[in-house]
Amino acid sequence: MSSTIAVLAGDGIGPEIIAEAIKVIDCLRSDFGFEVELKPAAVGGAGYDQAGDPLPEATLEICKACDAILFGAIGGLEYDGLERELRPEKGLLRLRSSLSLFANLRPALLYPQLADASSLKNELVAGLDIMIVRELTGGIYFGQPRGIRVTESGEREGFNTLVYAEHEIERIARSAFDIAMLRNQKLCSVDKANVLEVSELWRELVTRIGKDYPEVELSHMYVDNAAMQLVRAPKQFDVIVTTNMFGDILSDTAAMLTGSIGMLPSASLDINGKGMYEPIHGSAPDIAGRGLANPLATILSLAMMLRYSLQRPDLAELIDTAVGNVLNQGFRTADIADGGHSVSTSEMGDAVVAALSTLKQLS
Repeated sequence: MSSTIAVLAGDGIGPEIIAEAIKVIDCLRSDFGFEVELKPAAVGGAGYDQAGDPLPEATLEICKACDAILFGAIGGLEYDGLERELRPEKGLLRLRSSLSLFANLRPALLYPQLADASSLKNELVAGLDIMIVRELTGGIYFGQPRGIRVTESGEREGFNTLVYAEHEIERIARSAFDIAMLRNQKLCSVDKANVLEVSELWRELVTRIGKDYPEVELSHMYVDNAAMQLVRAPKQFDVIVTTNMFGDILSDTAAMLTGSIGMLPSASLDINGKGMYEPIHGSAPDIAGRGLANPLATILSLAMMLRYSLQRPDLAELIDTAVGNVLNQGFRTADIADGGHSVSTSEMGDAVVAALSTLKQLS
């Protein structure tokens, strides 16, 4: 059965890393019989340049019609002066909201070949494998009212609203419990229930839903303590579920434990498993066009797509194995080279394709 993938390269290093993922797709087509149609579309700054909108209506319609979305990166200094609603980041937020991509899966997996690149000692991170499940379409990033206003005294003040409805908490909690059931049946819910009423409700509902998953060991942790524990003893965690803002912060903290943010993929899923897949790093405009970007997070995002949305775990496993083999062979981009020789973005993509072809020959 053929699949359709919307390909949104975006800005900065986005086109470079997406190009390497497409090389992998082409290899899966030619060597493994993967039937897929790619639908490119503009988003972010590229969307604004093309249509005056960071999420053009044509792009949104393509995304709605496809089985999954492969996303690069958005943003650039040239767009910082635009009105807030026209900035690239707004396009991404609108895309997540329009498609109800409420469950953000952010794995923090340390490849043993990169243990020395981690910011922590090897004994603390060896074997690290955490899945952070972040609520993605609610919370303070979307709450209303919001804005900047002038008070009666003439002073300006900014305000944002942190709000979660019961159904938003319940669906992300169930997603996290389901994922925990597929892993080590251990879930930590992170909140700030000692000072936030929203977190009181969050903890109450997660606890209640936990009764439907008696096999899962549920714990709760305040977000400040969770941040500390991630850098003190990260292997105590298996699956973490948390709010939009807390997940944003904690997942980037976890990323550095793995050696480089350039190694980490992500998935953003709706209630039916349709999703958008993207590396968690940004557009890195300072290195755009220089062949320095690490494409492995994007290639691993493709593997997540095959596993979670396209129902091809066999192909996902091949990609994961190929990436591991490439690292075993010593290939490193600048972010993980640790002062040694590094290869370019395209050379790393070529290495993964070569490793896949070798796996085909061995099968």
